[in-house]
Amino acid sequence: MFSYILKRLLLMIPTLFGVMLITFVVTQFVPGGPVEQLISQLEGQHGTGEASSGTSGLYRGATGLDEEYIEEIRALYGFDKPAHERFFSMMIDYASFDLGDSYFHQQSVMELIISKLPVSITLGLWTFFLVYALCIPLGIAKAIRDGSRFDVISSTVILVGYAIPGFVLGIFLLVLFGGGSFFDVFPLRGLVSDNWEELSWYGKISDYLWHITLPVISLTVGSFAVMTMLTKNSFIEEIRKQYVLTARAKGLSENTVLYKHIFRNAMIPLVTGFPSAFIGAFFAGSILIESIFSLDGLGLLSYESILKRDYPVVLGTLYLFTLLGLFAKLLTDICYVLVDPRIQFESMNN
Repeated sequence: MFSYILKRLLLMIPTLFGVMLITFVVTQFVPGGPVEQLISQLEGQHGTGEASSGTSGLYRGATGLDEEYIEEIRALYGFDKPAHERFFSMMIDYASFDLGDSYFHQQSVMELIISKLPVSITLGLWTFFLVYALCIPLGIAKAIRDGSRFDVISSTVILVGYAIPGFVLGIFLLVLFGGGSFFDVFPLRGLVSDNWEELSWYGKISDYLWHITLPVISLTVGSFAVMTMLTKNSFIEEIRKQYVLTARAKGLSENTVLYKHIFRNAMIPLVTGFPSAFIGAFFAGSILIESIFSLDGLGLLSYESILKRDYPVVLGTLYLFTLLGLFAKLLTDICYVLVDPRIQFESMNN
């Protein structure tokens, strides 16, 4: 087990390096970088314009500025150094979790990520817990009643919910319950009210839950179908196996057969995905949902950073999320072995 974990940890280094290298190379060829955007602003232009065909690689709007001043701008963003030197310097800083400073937020990337986490953690964790808490019992009930009216009706409902995009459902809920043409029940924007600090502890909890109800519903409904059907199919597969028939032939009750024999085996594909889903919940971000409900989270930050070519934010968040994703995959493999003793690390190495 130790050798397998060590091997996986060592493999993370080239994997992480490769992901960062490919992304860094791509960013070097994307037009409209921070230097060009700043020069366009200084020229009084709105938008990024068209790429210059000159050797400077800047936009035509840059031709009205002194070349020496342009070089100062390039040095300000660190583009006066060769690309390979910038990349290796960046990776050395990232090794100590120094993700650099944002070009446009006047703030370090790590501080910026931490400031956006409350929204993403709220949406991610509530969605994660609701999906697991509701879909697993529902999937078990559907497996037991496979082919019944309950199974057909519930499948129809969750598949309809799956077919509706989350942002469409969010707009519908906002119009219906957000004080539009119908009911003024839920707040329109934000994670908490402006007077949240003045509320009692009970008022703070109620205000918080009231604000997150609509966005969490919008994110959760679409996830019900996958987890419910995965649970159902996993239990049906186990129910049809020989050891279940043997247990029933011994006179064991259905509850004993279900929860003592079937449950552990059927939960393997669900439990092994738990670490990845749990860690991913901390960084779940939906651009459209955050925009609709005016929530300033990581999804909106990533989108704006790409548009503004804020490379420290783009690369810093990618580095952090990739690293966490690799560790989540390792935890998934460890959970697989812990849940199912038949799986050995030696066989996973092959």
